[in-house]
Amino acid sequence: MSKYPHLFEPIQIGTKTIKNRVFMPPISTNLANKCYVTDELVQHYGARAKGGVGLIVSEVVTVEPTYIYLPGDMSIHDDSFIPGWEKLCAEVHKYDTKILAQLFHPAYMAFPIPGTPQLIAPSHVGPYYAKSAPRPVTKEEIKVLVRQFGEAAKRVQKAGGDGVEIHAAHAHGLLGGFLSPLYNKRCDEYGGDINGRLRLTLEVVEEVRRVCGKDFIIDVRISGDEYSDGGLNINDATYVAKQLEKAGVDLIHVSGGTTIKRGSSIPAPGTKMGTHSELAAHIKKRVNVPVATVGRITEAWIAEEMIANGMADACMIGRANLCEPEFANKAKEGREHEIRPCIGCLRCLNGIMFGRRVACTINPSFELVNEDTLEEAESKKNVLVIGGGVAGMEAAFVAKKRGHNVVLCEASEELGGQAKLAAVPIGKQDLTRVIQFMARRLYDSGVEVRLNAAVTKEMLETEFKGFEVIAAAGAKANTIRAFTCFKNWMTADDILSGKAFPGQNVVVIGGGSVGCELADFLAPTLNDRFPRNRKVTVLEMMPEIMMTEGGVVRSKLAMRMMEKGIRIESNAKVTSVTENTIAFEKDGAEYVIKDADTLVFANGYHVDSAIEEMLKETGATYHLIGDGAKVGNIKDAISGAYETAREL
Repeated sequence: MSKYPHLFEPIQIGTKTIKNRVFMPPISTNLANKCYVTDELVQHYGARAKGGVGLIVSEVVTVEPTYIYLPGDMSIHDDSFIPGWEKLCAEVHKYDTKILAQLFHPAYMAFPIPGTPQLIAPSHVGPYYAKSAPRPVTKEEIKVLVRQFGEAAKRVQKAGGDGVEIHAAHAHGLLGGFLSPLYNKRCDEYGGDINGRLRLTLEVVEEVRRVCGKDFIIDVRISGDEYSDGGLNINDATYVAKQLEKAGVDLIHVSGGTTIKRGSSIPAPGTKMGTHSELAAHIKKRVNVPVATVGRITEAWIAEEMIANGMADACMIGRANLCEPEFANKAKEGREHEIRPCIGCLRCLNGIMFGRRVACTINPSFELVNEDTLEEAESKKNVLVIGGGVAGMEAAFVAKKRGHNVVLCEASEELGGQAKLAAVPIGKQDLTRVIQFMARRLYDSGVEVRLNAAVTKEMLETEFKGFEVIAAAGAKANTIRAFTCFKNWMTADDILSGKAFPGQNVVVIGGGSVGCELADFLAPTLNDRFPRNRKVTVLEMMPEIMMTEGGVVRSKLAMRMMEKGIRIESNAKVTSVTENTIAFEKDGAEYVIKDADTLVFANGYHVDSAIEEMLKETGATYHLIGDGAKVGNIKDAISGAYETAREL
């Protein structure tokens, strides 16, 4: 018996039976080629079907050729797209998995490819980042658009697809925009009250059902609440769900938020799992068709709980299935400890808008070169890995999988390296799961792990003579020597590791991710002027904090810092420090902080060259990885380690 009987119970959607309730929601990949299905897309979705997912909703599939959502997304606006979809559907069906195409018209959210005509919208209202107002779509054009949705659905059916998802959520694209009062300001029959705003979506549903028949799944994605003043709320969404049920919809996919309000539709790390589950639960009680929930569902137990407790009939599990293609199979078989943990960092989607392919921080192999298909090395070697952080653990594991004899030496008493410190700030606790996963996998693979074992020159010349070395010794925190005259100074790492404890009035030099996460960690949880609250100031030289970060993660952290009353000074250059004062220059004026009791350096890291110098002296064959090669983020560290070990 599975530990998750509700999650792996079959479910009826329309006239079709789905083998379990692990569904995969639409996640853009940029793997299409000029909107056509590629072999990589087939492999991508095939890997998740093979991994046990019951139903897959594809990424965006546009229904007409004029407006492109993302350059690497799919389309099905004419019959030339059918062969690719036939190949995709056949691959997914090999594993008894169903697939729906998410039909979408980007409208005022279209990608501004040169030559694109003026964008269309329900009204002349566009998103705040728009460079010009879109034009309202005409009623004559609406008739054409409805027909195009129907024709697109028919092509999916001809290709062997099991149905379509109609995207009307997040105040996003044509249908989401028509439904939302944030963007629909029309005064004709397609605007005004909720019935007018819903009319276009209902016409699309009616057309798809007319051309595709009763045995074709129609799923509609809606926002249960847009979490925005003036937007849709749960009362609106419940009414919408009831009307969709009356129109013959087979599944209602309840999301939330909007794509413009960052962090509302795609939750950031640290936010609760099952982000929109309460919305789904409310709607589920009031309709009779199945309801799916979505939003940071990264572990099997929470999905089981939500279904068992009647909050949803199925769970859309997206990022976790990107990170671990075998998520469903491993959960069903009781192998949860083998599931590569998703940390919700959203680096999978960070580069999508810039044309980069989908990626994963924790899974460097992704699906194109999965670790299960790593080939044994032709020549087996003795390999020494120096450093037990995430880069060292990844390299050691991959090298062992390829058949090498591997010894990993870690100077401290436990594995994890810098990731242990990175897990301390608010919202970063999932990194502890990554360390647990990687350490367990390392021991299970048979790698010889030595703790409290700092590698010396003598060891390289004797015990490890002839070993090929992978050095992942990490980096050291920067300080500014001239500023260490302050009465109480420390680095961010000193605080996060527990080696030092700050006072009540803290100044942080550096407003990158480390400095901002530390400030958030040190600041009071409530900005209530309580006398014992710690006062925190961040000084950043750049025009804005966290300039190299973007998206939901940055947005959530910045908002939390402001809510806590953290003083943030950008364009601020520290000019002098004495034992008791910190002076900085901003906009041509100088300011002096006289009441600080702690100065924290969060101004980056530098590579520790000592290990490489030692390796050169011994003449060892070596490779530098992680922060031992170049200071970067956790994704850089794991990916670089994987590639190095794969080519060893």
